[in-house]
Amino acid sequence: MASGSTARAERKLARYSAKRLAAAAGEKVPLTIAGWVRFILRTLGILLLLLVFVPMHYAYRIFAYGSPFPMLFLRYTARVVGARVKVIGTPLHRDVFFIANHISWIDILAMAGASGTAFVAKWELSQVPVIGWLCGLNRTVFVKRENRMGVAEQINALKEALQDNWSVTVFPEGTVTDGHSLLPFKSSMISVLEPPPPGVMVQPVVLDYGENSEEIAWIGEESGLHNAMRVMARRGTFRLRITYLEPFSPEEYRGRKAIAAKAREEIEEQLVANLGKPLRDYQHVVEAVRYRPKLPES
Repeated sequence: MASGSTARAERKLARYSAKRLAAAAGEKVPLTIAGWVRFILRTLGILLLLLVFVPMHYAYRIFAYGSPFPMLFLRYTARVVGARVKVIGTPLHRDVFFIANHISWIDILAMAGASGTAFVAKWELSQVPVIGWLCGLNRTVFVKRENRMGVAEQINALKEALQDNWSVTVFPEGTVTDGHSLLPFKSSMISVLEPPPPGVMVQPVVLDYGENSEEIAWIGEESGLHNAMRVMARRGTFRLRITYLEPFSPEEYRGRKAIAAKAREEIEEQLVANLGKPLRDYQHVVEAVRYRPKLPES
């Protein structure tokens, strides 16, 4: 009996792995009938949340500016798509710059739901139907990784978001990875901390989807819409652990590169502890951030 269960589990893992690899290569992975049912039900769940929270948000804005409803809406949306979020540590709620690793568009839903933070996210996310609009409600700053001429404009938008939302999250890898890798941190978007605004702290954050990270991850050539459909069509739920590490003052470090290095060191240490093994090299080419996997030694 045990061997039969193990064989079924291995076949299931093989099917998921084949679909994930095909999706990462840019191939369209068709949904099963049951998958379409789950996708439609979850989409209807999100629409229901919209009908409840969006009117409440705009009604609240008549009387006050800082509406709590985008945070609540994104928290419950993460749950509808399957995430069961566990928060470890205590996120600061104002005057904080979160620096996190990045695996999925669900990162934004879950972190916003946990702390109300605004985000810096890649421009492609803004083009995903519904998801992009939802993130915009929470004052996400969308950036084009290849638009190097617009860095100053993006930094200004980031400063405004930090003043407006009290907290901002940046994903300095510049792309998403598979949960088992950590790319070099690009420090350009941390320029808002040169010099750091008075009283602002930096808090590293680790996102970990556990055994489901590779299946959930939005990597390779897969489109955002395809990934959203594939994730929302999957069976069951998945765990997402958000670990808020000890905050530190950016004033104690000389410039954005030193701040990025400190945050990456903390995130890598916690990610290795979560995985119980060393990180591996990321296996996908990402031209926009000038990353290529290391060639195996001959």
